[in-house]
Amino acid sequence: MSYLLVFCGCLLALVFLASAASKLRGRIAFRAFADSLRSMRLLPERVVVPVAAAVAVAEATVPLLLVPLPVAALTTVAFLVAAALLATFTVAVAAVLHRGTPASCRCFGETAAAPFGRHHLARNIVLTVVAGVGAYASLGDPAVTTRTAVLAVPLGVVGALIVVRLDDLAVLFSPVTPVTSVHRAHESRRYDRTTGKW
Repeated sequence: MSYLLVFCGCLLALVFLASAASKLRGRIAFRAFADSLRSMRLLPERVVVPVAAAVAVAEATVPLLLVPLPVAALTTVAFLVAAALLATFTVAVAAVLHRGTPASCRCFGETAAAPFGRHHLARNIVLTVVAGVGAYASLGDPAVTTRTAVLAVPLGVVGALIVVRLDDLAVLFSPVTPVTSVHRAHESRRYDRTTGKW
């Protein structure tokens, strides 16, 4: 149980830390996140900014609660808060995809503003499961040894990096669209300035 506890705690703490930092690092970053919520068209205009602020603060709270892993009560609360946030994000992404609303994911800042896709939905579902597993693991023996940390923390760090850079990985491993013959013909046409012909 302690391995699961440390792995889940490390992964979620780093993911939420990166997400919160990307929203709270400045006025422009926060405004970009609020605009992304607005573009989802799920909230009334008057509550967009308050909800954006509440999400950012809640995300920043999760790592603070996960740091004292030996304190089982705080750890369980942190995992439950994380699970609630992630479940809400999952429902929101599912609604956006179902409606076909053109909106971008600014989960980790302006540089990761990729349009919502199924991989975002899958990511949130997996993270929700991780939070649930972490909450369950926190109910057992919270004792964390050096050996546990050495094995579980690196895995949590790698998992967090994959989550944070998921959009880049999705682009990297997405299939390349082949160039059709029509495109090739169009590309082969060049304008000759000397003759004035294509």
